[in-house]
Amino acid sequence: LHKKCPHSLSHSRRRLVFSIVFRFNPEAEAVKAITMKVTATALLLTLASASAFAPIASRTTLSTKLASTVEKTTPERIAPDAGYEPEWEDREGLSPEEFMDSDMSKPDLSGMWECPLTRWDSAGIDIVKAQKEAKKMPHCPLEVRASAADNAMGAEYFSKNRDKLRADLLKYGAIWFRGFDLMKSVAGNREMHEALALEPCLDPLHSSGLRKFASERDALYEEVNKPSLRGHYIGLHSESTAKRTAAYAAFVCFQRATESGGRFLVADGSAILAELKTSTLEKLYNRKIRISVSNLDIPPALPDVVKEGIKGLVDVAVAPKFDMDLEMIYESDGKPGRLQAVETAEPPINRHPVTGVPVWFNNSHNHARKLRDRRPCGVPEVGMTEVFYADNMEPLDLEDCAEIKRASEKHITALSMEPGDVLLVDNYRALHGRDVFQGDRFHAVTWFTWDQNPEWRGDERRIVEKNAFNQAINQMMDWLPKDFESDQS
Repeated sequence: LHKKCPHSLSHSRRRLVFSIVFRFNPEAEAVKAITMKVTATALLLTLASASAFAPIASRTTLSTKLASTVEKTTPERIAPDAGYEPEWEDREGLSPEEFMDSDMSKPDLSGMWECPLTRWDSAGIDIVKAQKEAKKMPHCPLEVRASAADNAMGAEYFSKNRDKLRADLLKYGAIWFRGFDLMKSVAGNREMHEALALEPCLDPLHSSGLRKFASERDALYEEVNKPSLRGHYIGLHSESTAKRTAAYAAFVCFQRATESGGRFLVADGSAILAELKTSTLEKLYNRKIRISVSNLDIPPALPDVVKEGIKGLVDVAVAPKFDMDLEMIYESDGKPGRLQAVETAEPPINRHPVTGVPVWFNNSHNHARKLRDRRPCGVPEVGMTEVFYADNMEPLDLEDCAEIKRASEKHITALSMEPGDVLLVDNYRALHGRDVFQGDRFHAVTWFTWDQNPEWRGDERRIVEKNAFNQAINQMMDWLPKDFESDQS
């Protein structure tokens, strides 16, 4: 590539490419080394032109507006609303040394189940009937507040009430366990979900490298607490791709944001389905959607043969590292030279695998570019997403995005989670997100598979030795400076 286009990479960035390639494969066998070199080189070639990844001191800070790559005018950033914001209670937690302490007498869970395949059942849905049915669903989330007697029981509270709590999770879509002392630590949080007989699994995006463990032996992932992303609003989504979806999740708070913000967001997919305009739902359901998950900006002046070579290289060497069904497409969002990794077409509505009730089951509120461009955003351009109509690969129009925003945010409960609080989520019913924050914050999550249906769970378990790509990408993400802001000009 450099011989064909000698000015495509600066000298320092070429050195960075080879430095990272070297770090990817120390003392590796020859075949693996070659594979990782190709992967790293393809990735770094694209990242080199995406200056958003580099912690450059002279970066321009954009506080309220930015130059969007998909719109000619510059949208104003406004923090989204929520339908309900419970008050904070200022409960005390443990120190990081205490809450991170794992019970070493328990077995290592690092070889947990693979995330199960997505259960799609979306054909032949009557939209009007589905909306009427969705209106009958009870409010999500259910709040369960600990009494002194409950706290005295410890893990026994959850084992004795297991059947009722599991039934309530299915009924309400999410349960907010509030004021429990047990879950103030990693060890206690594990006791809780083991008492409920939940089976941990990998995050559906584990292989992407964007998921970092808080305590690997306890199957506990760190939430998005990185200082570089604290100014980024995470919109509503299920932990799901078109290929894989976790059945349940337990989000735990060990430390709330030390200065301000950081509310955890939850919304009912049934309530959103009932709220949306019928015409919008029918349009999206009939046309389906496709989601791009990454942007790789290639110098547009490169010859087509070189662009196609890069596309083929990324498709063969990088895309398989992401356990998703992706198609590499150039310039879908209109930016010259942009190579996007796009998921297969999916309907925005899906029947719940257990109840059969149709729900709003997609990540448009989080991934639609027109919504991201209008709220606080701290994602590098390489990680910016977009949502397209599947039939013509045009981005969702502003009217549809605005309706998704209105209906979704009306039903957000912005939880004031404090140390020991856990939100147990049915990942096919409830969507989640996170508000911006200041200071330090430590929340974590464990994902769960279908413990009551082995056929849905499958028999695949994690292969720990295949974790090098995950770790390498996490190290790269840690390079981002604190309070990073998306520079899309």
